[in-house]
Parts: sequence; structure tokens; C-alpha cells
Amino acid sequence: MHKKTINLRLAVVCMAAASVGLSMVIVSISKLLLVICGLLVLLWPHRSEDGVRPQLSRLAVTYFVLAAIFAFALSLLWTVAPQDDALGSLAKYGKLITIVLFLALIRNRREARYALAAFMLAQVFLLASSWMLFFHLPVPWATSNMAVLQFAVFSSYLDQGIMGAVLAALCWHLRGLAPGRFGRPIAIAIALAALGNVFFVLSGRSGHVVAIALLSLAIMWEMPRRFRPMVVVIPFLLALALFFTSTKVRERLTMVETEVAAYSTKMEPTTSSGIRLGLWRRAVQIIEENPVFGAGIGSWSTEYNRIERSENPAHQDIAGNGNPHQEYLLWGVQLGIPGLLLFCALLLAVRRDSLRMEQPYARATQSVVLALAVASAFNASIYDALIGDFFCVLTGLMLAAGWVDQWDAGAHPPALGSA
Repeated sequence: MHKKTINLRLAVVCMAAASVGLSMVIVSISKLLLVICGLLVLLWPHRSEDGVRPQLSRLAVTYFVLAAIFAFALSLLWTVAPQDDALGSLAKYGKLITIVLFLALIRNRREARYALAAFMLAQVFLLASSWMLFFHLPVPWATSNMAVLQFAVFSSYLDQGIMGAVLAALCWHLRGLAPGRFGRPIAIAIALAALGNVFFVLSGRSGHVVAIALLSLAIMWEMPRRFRPMVVVIPFLLALALFFTSTKVRERLTMVETEVAAYSTKMEPTTSSGIRLGLWRRAVQIIEENPVFGAGIGSWSTEYNRIERSENPAHQDIAGNGNPHQEYLLWGVQLGIPGLLLFCALLLAVRRDSLRMEQPYARATQSVVLALAVASAFNASIYDALIGDFFCVLTGLMLAAGWVDQWDAGAHPPALGSA
């Protein structure tokens, strides 16, 4: 029975790790099983050797995840949003708890590597599917017209680009841990294939920016310390090189320039960039009106519609599950400036916890944090379905992989990850 319990727990963890990036049905089922399994472990009255380890309290991310969920729940007391919108948004941010659940359920480095392998295999499956679509090969599991046109199977090209960039970073930083004689070159090959897919196949500008940021960080870590300040120019050099070598990047960068110029002269948010700029402007207005407590959980659509109607009575209301396509501003709208700072603190907490990991895990985890920070500047990367699950699951998985053996050793190792 004891062995079966362990196997079931590990199976749930691996299923959750593999699910992100697949269909929302699989993601939802996996999350439900993860939550049930996690709650059983967290609430079990008699803690055996398989119980929740008290060292979990040593991680800063635990406190900030709980603080964020508590703050959103507390804002139900003053939210201006309809109850359905407020509760729906609270459920969306509830995915943050998966970070803590992974830390509670993964017990040793062996289990962490099983879960990480499940995650990698699923992401490689998505990557291979995208390349197959690009070369017009049959992909029976890609059933939508959007998949055929955008080369992303279960998600949009925007999400797929971000996930591909993160996959490349993980394969590169963890290449030395790949099993087998050919593990290292295979990991490097996957990283290159993922970068090629992001830059030359997919059209997501967020994915391009995230990939450039992660590639710049990886280059900086490979440089001697005295040259690392050059990292400030590396992204611009990479962007310039890609502008002349990648048609996808060149078209999307040119489009951004055109759309921003059109918005700045006409203030007509009819393009992708123009819509984002218009939403961000409204979000700043809402934060200025409610700087301390915000307008409450799920309030974005209500407040946006209110301001738009005040200037244009013919405005057609947006749906209650909308967002300003920016995670920082979304937290500011709902929780005021303290909420915006709380989100930044959550990111910094993950980085802080990564600093005492072994170097490969530390660098991989810090790459995930950077990807989330950059992606959140252009999208609601926690609030949105699928990409939000991707980041929460991967953050919990990487922290668990880097910390579990330290918990068993009962001592802090040297700060290898700070290098």
C-alpha cells in the first residue's frame, strides 16, 4: 500500500508536468488531480516520512504565493466586479497554488527528474508537431484550421512561442544532466530546434522577445565575468541579426513600428499594438483612481467599460473575463500599487530561492523567472489559461528539482546559483 501511494503521487505529479501545453481538457484534469493529491498530503493529520517537509517553509515563494491568493480573496470584500467575474478571476489566480503543491509532492531528486522528463517529452512533442505542420506533414492531433495556419497545435502561436523559448533555455542549461551517452548533444539539438521554431516558424512577437532575452542571459553566463556588463547590448545585437535573417521577426518588428506610429498619431486602437496601448492607458487610469486597494478581484472589465462609456456612450462592453494584456497592470488594477509590487516580489522570491541551488537548476529556474517577467509585460501570463498553467507548473517543478536533495541533506549548500 505504501509503495502504491508513492507511485500514485508520482504519477499525478508527472501527469501535471506533462499536461501544460496540451489540450485544456488534459490540463484541467491534471490540475484537479494535483490539487486533490496535494491537499491530502497537506491536510493529512498524521505526518509520516512521506508527509509535508517542514523545510517547505524555508522557501520565500511559499509565503508570497499564499500572500497573493489571500490578497485576491480579501479583495472580494471591495471589488466592483459582479460576483461571477470576481470568483472566476479568483479561480484563475488559484493556479498559483500549484507552485506550492509541486514543492510538497516531490520528495527527492529522482522524482523531480521523472517529472522534469515528463515535462520535456511533452514539450518536445509540441515542438515536433509544430515543425511537422510547417513542413506540411500530417498531424492527426492538430484538428483546427488555426493550427494549420499558425503551426501551433493546442495553443496559439503566442503561447507556443513563449513555451518554445523556455524549452530551449531549459535544454541548454540542463544539458549536462541529460542521461545517456548522447544526452548532451540531443539536449543541445532540441534547444536549437526550439529557437529555430520560435524565430523562423512562429509569428508571436512575445515569443521572439522572450527568446532574445533568454538567449542573451545564456550568452552572458558563458562569458567571463569581466565581460558580463556587455549583456546590455547583446539583446539589441541579437534583434538586429534576426531582423536581417528571419522573415518572421522582420515582419513582426516592422508591424510593431507601424502600429505604434499609427496609434501615436491617431489614437485609434484598431491594431494589435494599438489595442494593447489603449488597454494599458486605461489600466493606468484605473490604478490612478484606486492606488491603494485597487478595484478588487475581477474588476478590470467593469472598470474599463465604465471609463469607456463615460467618453463614448455607444461603447460596447467587453466580456467579464477580459484583461489588459499585461500582468503587472492587471495586478495593479485589482490590488492597487501594492498588488503590482506583490507580483514583482513574487518573481523576486523565486529568483531568491534559486540562488542556493546547484548551478544548472539555478540558471534554468532564473531563466523561467525572466521569461515570465518579460512575457508578463505584453500579456496576462499568469491570469491567462494554459500559459499561466505552464509557468506555475514549471516554476514549482524547477524549485522542487533544485531543492529536494538539500532538504534531505538538512543543510544549506553554497550559493552556486548566484554565479
